[in-house]
Amino acid sequence: MFCKSLTLINFRNISEETVTFTNGTNVLLGMNAQGKTNLLEAICFFALGKSFKPIKDKDAIMFDKEEANLSMIFEDSIREQKLDMRISRIRKKCIFQNGLLIPRTSELIGIFRAVLFCPEHLSLVQDGPSCRRDFLDMAISQIRPVYLSSLIRYQHILKERNRLIKDVEDREDGKKIFDDTVGLWSAQLAKEAARIAKMRLKYTKIVSENVALCFQDMTGSAEKPDLHYVGSAHLEEDEYEDEEKVEKAYLKLFNENHEKEIRAGATLWGIHKDDIEIRLNGKEARFYASQGQQRSLALAMKMAEGEICRKDCGEYPVFLFDDVLSELDSKRREYLIREMKEKQVIMTTCEDLSEQDAHIIHVNQGHFFENNPV
Repeated sequence: MFCKSLTLINFRNISEETVTFTNGTNVLLGMNAQGKTNLLEAICFFALGKSFKPIKDKDAIMFDKEEANLSMIFEDSIREQKLDMRISRIRKKCIFQNGLLIPRTSELIGIFRAVLFCPEHLSLVQDGPSCRRDFLDMAISQIRPVYLSSLIRYQHILKERNRLIKDVEDREDGKKIFDDTVGLWSAQLAKEAARIAKMRLKYTKIVSENVALCFQDMTGSAEKPDLHYVGSAHLEEDEYEDEEKVEKAYLKLFNENHEKEIRAGATLWGIHKDDIEIRLNGKEARFYASQGQQRSLALAMKMAEGEICRKDCGEYPVFLFDDVLSELDSKRREYLIREMKEKQVIMTTCEDLSEQDAHIIHVNQGHFFENNPV
């Protein structure tokens, strides 16, 4: 799979530009705040249905404009395809595949696949559980549409159940409504949690195998990393494969801890509390691994994400690297560049990479040039 061209109108600081890419390494070269990351963000809109940043869609529209238009031509193993997206300040986002309307954003996910790696991901091992949950959600959703559908349902049910919990204190009739309806929401939440947990466990095990191979190849050491799924249902890791058992465990927690949840004002168990425990030589990496080892593990996880996508879908996704090379030492840089051969890469950098076999695109104030502008 590779992105052939991208056209952006009124997106961030990009007024109107069409950028073409080669099926190899493409380097977006320019100083900071010129629009390099904005272009990667636009590509991510087609892979994820949204920005990789914590923003609302309308925040990506150029200041003082009412809407932004994005268009991508890409090629997969079957044919050339076109995706169009219109983001408005006042209307619902519209997405088209080869001229046909895609009714829901969730139906876009998996059509065009990408792996994003940015400096924040280098802290994947050290940061809190939410970043590792995001890693799972982003990776699995692109290869398993059923996962995304279940995740969307879970988030909706969780929102309603949390509102019910808060209303116990905030509304005069809150306690009665809670007693009458919490069982229904709890049953639905437990069912979706069990389904998602099973898929997360399976993916974590596959990632663990790939990370071990990648890490050892990258570092040349015999150190062994492994990843473990950590749920909140008070079960052993392998027990999360049994949906019925997980559903019963969560339902028991939901039904027996009403007072505790009311005091906390939120649902205290579920897949929104999940984590991945990353170990190196049997010890938890975020406490015992060096910063260099943690960065190697994070890079290995992103490389594993791409490899799993290839095995599952039959072709590599597009790799998006946002100013990552400057954050890596020479050994990891060489590894990354070596491993990216035969894959499409679109990377941003401030450094001159003219010695590399790459398609250089210069970026200056929201404009893109294949040749350095005079």
